[in-house]
Amino acid sequence: MCRFGHIRAAGLGGVALALALASGASAGTIVRDASGRRVEIADATRIVSIGGAITEILYALGLERRVIAVDSTSSYPPQALKDKPNVGYMRQLSPEGVLGVAPSLVLATEGSGPPETVAVLQAARVPLVVVPDHFSGEGILEKIATVAAAAGAPGKCLAEAVTADLQALAQTRQRIAAPRRVLFLLSFVNGRPMVAGRSTAADGIIRLAGAVNAVSEYDGYKLIGDEAIITARPDAVLAMQREGLALDAETVFAHPGFAATPAAARKAFISMGGLYLLGFGPRTALAARDLAAALYPDVSTEKLPSERGTPVSDACRS
Repeated sequence: MCRFGHIRAAGLGGVALALALASGASAGTIVRDASGRRVEIADATRIVSIGGAITEILYALGLERRVIAVDSTSSYPPQALKDKPNVGYMRQLSPEGVLGVAPSLVLATEGSGPPETVAVLQAARVPLVVVPDHFSGEGILEKIATVAAAAGAPGKCLAEAVTADLQALAQTRQRIAAPRRVLFLLSFVNGRPMVAGRSTAADGIIRLAGAVNAVSEYDGYKLIGDEAIITARPDAVLAMQREGLALDAETVFAHPGFAATPAAARKAFISMGGLYLLGFGPRTALAARDLAAALYPDVSTEKLPSERGTPVSDACRS
């Protein structure tokens, strides 16, 4: 049962919305996925989940017993990787690894690969639904709708819970008078920083937090030089926490390019968990609120609806 009142799930649309908000899909459900394919699903009882946000959504819907395997990005909830077989990293999948666990349905986030593996999976008898991955609040709702529709589960409650958090987050953004410039640092490659431009999850979470991406001249991730960092003039540097690739303020601001930035002067370095920060799943509004709180300590960042009651990850479990 949904524990959040009747909140309009703005931003959902199309076939996926109609199916996800139904009381449950029956055998023979047809979903149009992110690749534009019409995928017919006869059995959604044995799901391979590829993509951390997809796994998180399935668990939030109370469907963990149907999940028979996950990929290595499925770090939340923690029991997913502990309890389920791991088919590998979402961008380095093998057809044998995915099909070898005998799924009846494969849900894979957009961008999974390599392309040869996706082609084999699309040609297999097992339905493959490519789940859209757009880096916005509407994109999260679309993802929930598609996953719920493909799994034959009602998605309205989770969509409403997430919408309530997103609406509260929007009110926080309205209180921000001077947006900060944030540079997302993925890693250093031979001493050069790899940073996020437009059309990335990092760009999306920065905007949701009421800030501005300091690097907006290109799409995707790119290696840049010291001069470009200085020109970007970031007020803060954002990174994600990853095992074996730890970044900290001391390391980052010792780099010549970063040392000359306003971020270094303010010692403004923020590090957050990778899936939490960049997953664009049910907890993303919370991550954006946490980022906003770190960027704007003088701005009131109130608790979101899911923090005042049942957590969003548990609110709609049947």
